Amino acid sequence: MIRAVPTILHIEDDPANRLLVRKLLSPQGFDVIDATDGLEGIRKARADRPDLILVDIAIPGMDGYEVTLRLRAEPKLQGVPIVAITAEGSRDASLAVGCDGFLQKPIDARSFARNVRGYLKGHREATSADRTDTHLRAQSQRIVGHLEEKIAELSAANQQLREVAEARKAFYRNISHELATPMTPIVGYVKLLRDEELGPLSKAQGKAMSALDDCVQRLRGLIENLLDVTAIETGKLRFALHEYDLVDVVRKAVDKHRPSVAQKPCRMLLELPSSLPGLGDGLRIGRAVEQLLDNAVKFTPAGGTIGVRARQISEGTFEVCIADTGPGLPVGLAERVFEPFYQVDGSPTRSHGGTGVGLAIARGIVEGHGGTTRVESPSQQEVQGEVLAGAAFFLFLPARPASLVAGVAVSR
Repeated sequence: MIRAVPTILHIEDDPANRLLVRKLLSPQGFDVIDATDGLEGIRKARADRPDLILVDIAIPGMDGYEVTLRLRAEPKLQGVPIVAITAEGSRDASLAVGCDGFLQKPIDARSFARNVRGYLKGHREATSADRTDTHLRAQSQRIVGHLEEKIAELSAANQQLREVAEARKAFYRNISHELATPMTPIVGYVKLLRDEELGPLSKAQGKAMSALDDCVQRLRGLIENLLDVTAIETGKLRFALHEYDLVDVVRKAVDKHRPSVAQKPCRMLLELPSSLPGLGDGLRIGRAVEQLLDNAVKFTPAGGTIGVRARQISEGTFEVCIADTGPGLPVGLAERVFEPFYQVDGSPTRSHGGTGVGLAIARGIVEGHGGTTRVESPSQQEVQGEVLAGAAFFLFLPARPASLVAGVAVSR
């Protein structure tokens, strides 16, 4: 059924031609929708189901023949007339691939609107079966050749992306090591000065050294994160297999974050058993828990609550859950936060700092132990009987893995 104001979709890359068609049709009572290439035209045709589609054969990328074949495969567009409008294409080839009409460029301004109305009223051009078969075969061969070219282009582009990714990893690895080398003596000398082992400090000097120590520790943490995530991506992160207690590991991570929790301030709820003995790299697992705590402290607002829970959920499997009362995650982006360098708000003006590698490191460490990670947002998790409805991050660890996998890749 044609609308009271017929909608015409015009697929044309030349802005002058788009403007001409609009000037010729709009005063005659048509609503003209423009698309500058084949993919945009297909997308708009699906969304709007126009009453008629005008398509230029010589558009770049997918040409008009390919676009027509694709449009004819859409059940929603059955019955919609498609008219080729071109200076270069073949009438028989256009009709063979599914066009209902063919208009030659340059457009005849006197008859153009009348011809469009004719197609809307049911006018269709016909071609013989023999000529249709010939043109379809020729068009199929041309499309196959076009696809081969595109596959070759995509393969080359994919190879370039792989090379860029390898160069990026090498850069992060090299820059991290270059930064770590001078950082070691800086950390040592700052500690000596702050502990007054090189002489007494005045009150003002002591305050300045405390601030400097905080900055140095933060920088040291960023460098360690870059080293870890690069080692994970390149398969060079190593694990040590030994006995550990998960409860002790979690408590140490929590104690390390108590100053930042108190500074915010926000509450910390703990739900821990007396002991959870396991086998694995306790130091690395502690790093994974710390990354989740860093994330929770960062996104929990002042006055909010962070909950930490550790337990054995089945024979041979531990669970660590860190939930908060923060804003949670946007729909559809939950799993992406585990990708290296991904941040929900990656703009320079974002309100939360960080490099976007902490959760990737946590996943890499857990997967290296044969475990998995998960995020739930909004959260429905309870810690000490209190529901924390922001986001909840989970680490699932085998209590006694048979072996550890060095440098499990965290990219998805």
